[in-house]
Amino acid sequence: MPEYVFRAVVWVYEGDMPWHFVTLPRAVAAEIRQATSGRRKAFGTVKVSVTLGGSRWTTSLFATNELDSYVLPVKGSVRQREQVQAGMTVEILLVLAEAG
Repeated sequence: MPEYVFRAVVWVYEGDMPWHFVTLPRAVAAEIRQATSGRRKAFGTVKVSVTLGGSRWTTSLFATNELDSYVLPVKGSVRQREQVQAGMTVEILLVLAEAG
């Protein structure tokens, strides 16, 4: 499956339940849109496996038209284990999940 390595800044969505995200670089997002054409899930989500530091987890990317990209949620347990906070730049290894 396709793999993508990129660096991005962690940011917080300040809603009723704050979440931490990174926004994928537009070039990476464009490649993912092309690679997943016809198999994205509801709301344009794409299932992925993510590695940040020594932590690995599965989640979904969420399409965002405003940013012409995808956002990737960063779990609290991962942020704690990897000592990641909002405003930090992190390196992400992202692998698209198998189709199906």
